[in-house]
Amino acid sequence: MATESARGEAGSNEADAAASLTDEELALVHSAFDHARAGNTNALAELLKMGLPANLTNEKGDTLLILAAYYSHPDTVKALLDAGAAVDRINDRGQSALSAATFRKHEPVARMLLEAGADPRAGAVSAVAVAEQFGLADFVTLFGGGER
Repeated sequence: MATESARGEAGSNEADAAASLTDEELALVHSAFDHARAGNTNALAELLKMGLPANLTNEKGDTLLILAAYYSHPDTVKALLDAGAAVDRINDRGQSALSAATFRKHEPVARMLLEAGADPRAGAVSAVAVAEQFGLADFVTLFGGGER
């Protein structure tokens, strides 16, 4: 498994942050990403209650929210939004959680993200661009039309 680092807000020194974690803390971080991917909402919510940052990112810039959206876990997406996850954080490939949900054609998660304020045009690989690229007319309509 690739090493996932605890990246915080922009401008933080990621290497120092990861280096300062104990093996136990690093395992906890790894488990958070695994919980987001698997939709283990209760386990992830417990970590968030313990103080795990809702906007934690891995070495690819994927947030917990992006992973939960990509793997189509609406309960986990809701828990992360409730914990304050930033809806429009963009990963290193220019994708947002809404882009991920659109790519996976998961309309309930996409609607949830839109209701939380997600911008369908955010990122270099916006949700609108994904919908248009893959001919997802329902999503283009959901997003209010094509690129402007």
